[in-house]
Amino acid sequence: MHRSRLSTILIDTPDADAAAAFWSAALGVAARPVAGEEQFLSLAGALPGLSTAVQRLDEGEPRIHVDIETDDLDAETERLKALGATEVSRWLDCRTLRVPGGHIVCVIPLHSDPETFEAAANVWE
Repeated sequence: MHRSRLSTILIDTPDADAAAAFWSAALGVAARPVAGEEQFLSLAGALPGLSTAVQRLDEGEPRIHVDIETDDLDAETERLKALGATEVSRWLDCRTLRVPGGHIVCVIPLHSDPETFEAAANVWE
């Protein structure tokens, strides 16, 4: 048994500063750097219960992707692969998958506070 939930919406772009300025103004929240992770600009509070951020891409086309946080990376990755996703890469503890339809989804370890995770996580057998 493991648990997971949709946790994060990421706006991926090579021009993170311009994108963060736009989304900050559009959503009415401040864009702030994330300590120790210079590729991210947080848009905290944009979507209650979800982390929202702009992520600087070194290469590739602008896109939006989601993160699914879990208490078992291997089990969640295998569950999503059984649903038709294919694993594209791994970076640190992140598993990047391409899901049916062509979108990118990252499976990440727990990021949110335990109460938020407990309240929103699905339980998978």
